Amino acid sequence: MDQQKIGRFIAVCRKQQHLTQARLAEALGITDRAVSKWETGRSLPDTALMLELCEVLHISVNDLLHGEVIAMSDYNQKQEELVLELARQKERTDKQLLTLEIVIGIFSIIILLGFCVVAAFVPMADWLRVVLILVGFLIGVIGIMFALRIEQTAGYYKCRACGHTHVPTFRQVLWAMHFGRTRYMRCPKCHRSSWQKKTIGKD
Repeated sequence: MDQQKIGRFIAVCRKQQHLTQARLAEALGITDRAVSKWETGRSLPDTALMLELCEVLHISVNDLLHGEVIAMSDYNQKQEELVLELARQKERTDKQLLTLEIVIGIFSIIILLGFCVVAAFVPMADWLRVVLILVGFLIGVIGIMFALRIEQTAGYYKCRACGHTHVPTFRQVLWAMHFGRTRYMRCPKCHRSSWQKKTIGKD
């Protein structure tokens, strides 16, 4: 999706409805600064606001996401293009999230080990050593859990038995045997357990 094009389209539609940025913001229950960010292409409207925004501007969501009014004769083609673009955008976002997962996991382990090393080798009171180890452990566990949540939701797991791609529950990801991003889980489609590999695209 072209944020600049969508922003210009919102501005044109707003002016056609004789609305200022402040009036549009008031109608949507947001700040006029948010409207300004949309119109300058710095951000997109939140999905929770899209239907209400389209209603105020008298356009369809399809029009909004394309940044232009779509003629009925072109509707199906434009819809397919939008679906493909959204799929590509999700893949890009998932790749970025999986990279972030690695960074978070590494930093969590470094922090945990760092606190333990300080507690072991720096002279201090025993109670302070215990506190440092507990804090390091807590930060490490929170970071690793957050990284696991990213791994669960970004992309899909592909069943080796039937080829089905799916998003498992957090509990499955947490307790499954694994090496790297390959986990031994049960497929929700064929109900067989196999080593399932993380994949970005959905077949």
